[in-house]
Amino acid sequence: MSTVPRLPSAVPDQPAHFGTILAHHPELARSFGTTYATFWSHGVLDHPTKEAVRIRNARITDCGY
Repeated sequence: MSTVPRLPSAVPDQPAHFGTILAHHPELARSFGTTYATFWSHGVLDHPTKEAVRIRNARITDCGY
């Protein structure tokens, strides 16, 4: 899996990364932020377990973020 963005940044003078690419669609960015916040602040698992899963997934998929 590549960590090189395939789209340009939507923010002038900023390099392309997840946030600046998501800025192409502000409504989607807001929805993603709400969903992501809910995921981290609610649920059955505690925060350390969620973080361990996030890190493990990043290693398995060779994610550079």
